[in-house]
Amino acid sequence: MTDVLLTVGTRKGLFIGRCRDGRWEFDEPRFNAQAIYSIGIDTRRPVPRILVGGDSAHWGPSVFHSDDLGVEWTEPARPAVTFPKDTGASLERVWQLHPAPAHSPGVVYAGTEPAALFRSADGGESFELVRPLWEHPTRDRWVPGGGGEAVHTVVTDPRDPDAVTVAVSTAGVFRSRDGGESWDPANEGVSAVFLPDPHPEFGQCVHKIAQDAGDVDRLYLQNHWGVFRSDDAGGRWTDIGSGLPSDFGFAVAAHPHRPDTAYVFPINADSDRVPAGRRCRVYRTRDAGETWEPLTKGLPDGDHYGTVLRDALCTDDGDPAGVYFGNRNGEVYASADDGDSWRLLAEHLPDVLCVRAAVIG
Repeated sequence: MTDVLLTVGTRKGLFIGRCRDGRWEFDEPRFNAQAIYSIGIDTRRPVPRILVGGDSAHWGPSVFHSDDLGVEWTEPARPAVTFPKDTGASLERVWQLHPAPAHSPGVVYAGTEPAALFRSADGGESFELVRPLWEHPTRDRWVPGGGGEAVHTVVTDPRDPDAVTVAVSTAGVFRSRDGGESWDPANEGVSAVFLPDPHPEFGQCVHKIAQDAGDVDRLYLQNHWGVFRSDDAGGRWTDIGSGLPSDFGFAVAAHPHRPDTAYVFPINADSDRVPAGRRCRVYRTRDAGETWEPLTKGLPDGDHYGTVLRDALCTDDGDPAGVYFGNRNGEVYASADDGDSWRLLAEHLPDVLCVRAAVIG
């Protein structure tokens, strides 16, 4: 039977669940009173390494890792993520921890606030600033989003270790094809309805990007108004939001094995951040956004106000896939059948900020 590891980062600690033979159990929370904004599960190792970006109101932000599935944790003696003195910046938060594909063992990317990308070559124990993005000529025209100015999404290409794509709030999508030595905006077709020019070269408020299982050049993007697809790794984007009750939202995730299959959680509006129609519904496409279907079996059917944030919807690597989401009501839901049906795994948790899962046995 499948053994699944589920990690849930909340405003007040990390919760770890294990599913063995179809039965879920959750351990006591780790990192008491710390906000866990980012989680990465590095499955390239015999025993997966869990990486978390914690934020203590007293000690500040840090990156921790565990090599025994969360029993013991290590914090490096020197801060793992630090801005060089000449930048004049200090770390506010680690928004993303992304282990690279198998072609780059040991490489982990961190996206931060202030908006920067860091790269680790030792599994996330130490990181170096990717200076060409930090020093990008458009940088002085980037504007913080509602949650701050941050690199919150990293997408890597399993075919090419030099291909990296990031999303920045609110500067949009940037791509590198030379290992981070240069970066180009990649926002053609993505709208910025809050700007005088709704189609600028950069400045879009991209909320999340996910990569298709069948074609790594196919990307799905949840925008601040608008759901989009690119078939050329971000060169051009097409609106695929028709058929959704709202095209505003934060999260998007892709099925780990089935091509053309992705999931979103629509929100009413930027001025009304509750589930669309006040209904707890995940929407799935199985034709790359041509059509969408609501997934409701096992989810609450009355008025619901639990917003799902950008990193609080994910899939594992099982087949059929496990699909998971947590919300700001402190509820965590899981599906073991590609999203066809759901069950409540946890409730009354602190505000859920991020969710990550992996099959480990």
